[in-house]
Amino acid sequence: MATSTNIQYLVNTAKDEFGATVSIKTASDRRQIETFIAGAAITAGDWVVFDTSATDAGRVLTVLQSPATAGNSLAVGVAITSATVAGQTVDVVVDGYVEGANVISGVASGVSLTTSGVTAGRALAYATGTHTATAPCGVTLEASAVGNTCDVWVLKRF
Repeated sequence: MATSTNIQYLVNTAKDEFGATVSIKTASDRRQIETFIAGAAITAGDWVVFDTSATDAGRVLTVLQSPATAGNSLAVGVAITSATVAGQTVDVVVDGYVEGANVISGVASGVSLTTSGVTAGRALAYATGTHTATAPCGVTLEASAVGNTCDVWVLKRF
């Protein structure tokens, strides 16, 4: 079943059982997560795409690590759990905030992203005219670090 996006919890703090004020704000208050079937191994933080080698409705139930080839416009989102083999389930943020997504190093904050890259599972800066077969799938919320990760906002695409 799809996750609900019609309620947004905006309270920042609450009282715990001892009366102390605690932060209750989480990333899940601003994102949508869906569960898919992994078509192969996927690591948390990887950008994933629909598996067109599957049959029938399996093509939109099964995801793979985004390929290292140009022209793939099937980006679904960012995996937040890992699958070590095909057939396991993997949770994917399809809309909203992700901390530590795989993005090629050197991308500035506020830059649109695409998955048509040179490294599987990793996004890179979207360039108009260069990525004509794709559409942006996310935006960086900080500059990508040397470890090829940064916080991103995933753009809902389905």
